[in-house]
Amino acid sequence: MDKKNALRAGALAAGTTLMMLLMSSPALALTRDDGDDPGTGLSVVETLGLYVLAPIALFAIIFGLVWVLDRSKDRQDTTSSNITVKGKAEAEAKA
Repeated sequence: MDKKNALRAGALAAGTTLMMLLMSSPALALTRDDGDDPGTGLSVVETLGLYVLAPIALFAIIFGLVWVLDRSKDRQDTTSSNITVKGKAEAEAKA
């Protein structure tokens, strides 16, 4: 029974993949659509700045704002910071 289900799932995955590959054929990209007016391409520096440096800078700005404006220093965990653990021999000696 499991072998039949695995075969069915594999056939479904293969069929779906094949249909997606056939429908997104690169040959369809050669013909331009009406009103299609692509702009000039980006240079390597522009591409790296837009897709690498800008997200890193945005992340750094958000991280810096959260770090600077964080006011949680006054909220300390009082339960685990006050617990002292004694060794077994030391606890028996005091008892």
